[in-house]
Amino acid sequence: MPHHRSVNKDHPDGFSVRDVIAAYDAEASRLTSEYERLSFEEIHSAVSDLLPDTPGFILDVGAGTGRDAAWFAAKGHTVVAVEPSTEMRKAGQERHHSSNIQWMNDTLPKLDQVFSSKLTFDLVWLSAVWMHVPKTQRDRAFRKIVSVLRPGGSVMVSIRVGPQPEGRPMDPVTVADVETLAQRRGLQIVRVDHIKDALQRPEISWDVVWLRLPDDGTGALPLLRHIVFNDSKSSTYKLALLRTLIRAADSAGGFARLSQDEQHVELPLGLVSLFWVRGFQSLLANNLSQHPSGNSRLSFVKEGFQGLASRSPYDLRVGQKFSGQDAVNLICALRDAANCIRRMPAHFITYPGSSNSVKNQVFPCEYRSVRVRDSVRIDENFLRAFGTFSVPVHVWQAMSRYAPWIEPAVVNEWIEVMRGYKQSNTAVTQDQYLASLKWLDPDYDTTLVRKIGESLRADGRQLYCVWSGDNISRNFDIDHCMPYAAWPCNDLWNLLPSLPQVNQSKGDRLPAPEALEQAKCKILDWWSMAYMRGEPDLALRFEDEARSALPAVKPVKGTVSEEILENFFQGVMFQQMVLKRDQQLTEWHTANLFSD
Repeated sequence: MPHHRSVNKDHPDGFSVRDVIAAYDAEASRLTSEYERLSFEEIHSAVSDLLPDTPGFILDVGAGTGRDAAWFAAKGHTVVAVEPSTEMRKAGQERHHSSNIQWMNDTLPKLDQVFSSKLTFDLVWLSAVWMHVPKTQRDRAFRKIVSVLRPGGSVMVSIRVGPQPEGRPMDPVTVADVETLAQRRGLQIVRVDHIKDALQRPEISWDVVWLRLPDDGTGALPLLRHIVFNDSKSSTYKLALLRTLIRAADSAGGFARLSQDEQHVELPLGLVSLFWVRGFQSLLANNLSQHPSGNSRLSFVKEGFQGLASRSPYDLRVGQKFSGQDAVNLICALRDAANCIRRMPAHFITYPGSSNSVKNQVFPCEYRSVRVRDSVRIDENFLRAFGTFSVPVHVWQAMSRYAPWIEPAVVNEWIEVMRGYKQSNTAVTQDQYLASLKWLDPDYDTTLVRKIGESLRADGRQLYCVWSGDNISRNFDIDHCMPYAAWPCNDLWNLLPSLPQVNQSKGDRLPAPEALEQAKCKILDWWSMAYMRGEPDLALRFEDEARSALPAVKPVKGTVSEEILENFFQGVMFQQMVLKRDQQLTEWHTANLFSD
């Protein structure tokens, strides 16, 4: 019989997730030996025919010693191994080191770090985990799991049947419980197997449930298609807002935070306003009408917006400083844009078939006024001061992954809308429209970082090629870690010293996980030497850019440089996975250094 626990007001289930973690920490040595005695095939033979044939992305929640994660990694899968027990995680990292496995300290029901990674998975693996989730938290935990599952992806849940082990808290769970959760979230029940215990314990058996999310399960793409093509439009505002959010998902996803209800992603309203202003600059400079009655009707085009006309759109980015009248113009422009967004497109974009009421808004937002001042740094705190902008989780995930399909559809529809306005110049060509709507990516420019490297050498510091580890005694290149051709990013964290021949070998390929891991010490040393120990403004810019662009970066209190840099490096590893998943880039391995 299960061990009966007393119930208290703080933990109605009788235990918390922390209790489970503490139990596994205490027994890590014994459990490690027990788990590693058996192979993956011995434990999971019941679902061998359902396992993915081609390499994909696997989320192993409660990875324990990493036995299962290592099996998937050996088959070529990319695995995120989530294990909240410090001792179990250490054991797993020591036994199963693989560049295809990224370990993460995260917990159900939140999975905050997994969610902030921007990754979605082909398979979520819950082996002997679900009974450790308190029953009152299972609905929330299951909702989070579905939110990181790609359409067509699967979930495997194995459930212990039998008495609870001494000292490890569990709550009873049945197949029916799992099936109910699956049906609520639109998952299909593929199969249920009842199997004997692999350790030959007669009192223990296991139920294994395999679930699948239908390809159209989230409804995000149909909703976006409705907004783009079917929703009524009195101006280009709705399309502009979608384009702004797609750009934020692509380049500033690090600022996304999960809402308390876990149904929405919350962005700084100032970030949405910043990208809004940036997106309209070229269109208005070329006098392309955005409203049937002309651009004089655009409520956000006031003194602030007009005062920024002399600033390049690329100046409107995280990490930049504005002072004097430029700072005043920036704040006023963002306030006007935020008010326009809140009152117009965010208010009128509602779910199909619903009324224009606040409760039916797809993108609810809250506005806060920001006082004018004459000095501004565009960082997360500044952008959040304007309020919050909420995006449904499934819509955010779709924007993050399917931007290459969604953005051209938005841009093409935007052009069709502009063509329909009488004030538009009938002589404007398609190429001219596209040029005005082009999102201005940063120029390929490594000048600043090259000067930093040269200055460090002049001061007697040694420079090393981050990829080969060799001392750079003469010429050196500044390499874009994530290839510029695939993801235009001139952020400081992405620019690394390299020997010319190594940079040529790497070319426009994506560094493989093992290449990044081998280069980790040199990358961290470079970041610390080049940015963190120099001018304060440079350090702030480095941190602002990394926090904005890199996924799965945990907030760090204080200024503990080593911890900050470790967080940023983990973000680089996850960005590598995102680019590999979304763009199918060819990977570069250090073994290729001089073989090409």
